[in-house]
Amino acid sequence: VTRGDFEWVYTEQPHTQRRKEILAKYPEIKALMGPDPHLKWIVSGMVFVQLLACYLVKDLSWKWVFFWAYAFGGCINHSMTLAIHDISHNVAFGNKQTKWNRWFAVFANLPIGVPYSASFKKYHIDHHRYLGGDSLDVDIPTDFEGWFFCTPLRKLLWLFLQPLFYSLRPLYVNPKTITQMEIFNALVQFSVDLVIYYFWGLKPIIYLIAGTILCMGLHPISGHFIAEHYMFLKGYETYSYYGPLNWLTFNVGYHMEHHDFPSIPGCKLPMVKKIAAEYYDNLPYHQSWIRVLWAFVFDDTVGPYSRVKRLCKRAKAH
Repeated sequence: VTRGDFEWVYTEQPHTQRRKEILAKYPEIKALMGPDPHLKWIVSGMVFVQLLACYLVKDLSWKWVFFWAYAFGGCINHSMTLAIHDISHNVAFGNKQTKWNRWFAVFANLPIGVPYSASFKKYHIDHHRYLGGDSLDVDIPTDFEGWFFCTPLRKLLWLFLQPLFYSLRPLYVNPKTITQMEIFNALVQFSVDLVIYYFWGLKPIIYLIAGTILCMGLHPISGHFIAEHYMFLKGYETYSYYGPLNWLTFNVGYHMEHHDFPSIPGCKLPMVKKIAAEYYDNLPYHQSWIRVLWAFVFDDTVGPYSRVKRLCKRAKAH
C-alpha cells in the first residue's frame, strides 16, 4: 500500500448512510445534539492553567522549558486543538450562536501560540462534507508525502513534522481566500503573545509554541491523527479508539461516531455508541494510539499513502 498510490474508491462515504439508518431506528439520538454546557468552563480553565505556566517557566533554564513544554504544556495545547475541533462544530454555544463559537475558539487558541482556530474551521467542514475528497479534504497527505515518506526513518520524520504539513498542506492542496475571522484570530493571538513577551520574556512564548509543535508531532496523543482515517484494514476508512486517552482529548477517539453525528459534542459520543451498539460493535477499532504510531512507522503496508480517496463534486457555495 505504501508505495504507489492511495486507495481510490467510487462510493459515497459510509457515514451518511449509517447516520440515516441509526436516526430512523433510534430517533432519541437527536436529543444528544446541541451544546455541551461544560465545554466553555473546561476550556477557560485550560487557558488559565497555561497562562499560569507561562509565569512559572519564565526563569527556568531552557532544558526545563522544553521538558515542561513536552511533558505538560503540549498535552494541554494538543487537548486544546481538540477542544477547538469540537467548538468548530458549534458545540460550545450551539448552532444559533455561531459567532460566539468563533470568538470563543479564538480565545481557546491563545495557549497554542500561533493563530489556528479560524483556518481550521474553514477547512474542517470540507473534511466532513467531502471525506477523502481529492483536492478538497486537506486531511489527506499529498502525493509527495506518500511517495517520499515510505521507509521507517522517513515515516518517523513525517510524524515529527506533522504540524508543519497540517498547516502548509491546505495552502497547496486547496487554497482559500483569507477571511476576516482569520485576520481577527491572528491579531488577537499576536497581541497576547506580545503582552506575554513584554511582561515575562521569550521563554513563555517558546514554551507555548514548542509544546504545540512537539505534542502534535511525536507524542502518544498524536496517535489520533493516524488512528482516525488511515486504512489499517482494507475497506475501512474511519476507526474509533475507546481507551483512556479520550479523557484528555474530548473523546476524539470516538471518531466513527463523530463522523456519523458531527453536531453531537464529544462528551455525549459514548452514549451514541451505547444506544446504537449493533452499528459499532462489529466495526474494527484501535486499542492503543501508541501501537498505532508504532505500526505506522514499522509496518511496510502502512504509510501516508494509506488513505481512501474519492472524487467529490464540490457543493455550490451558499
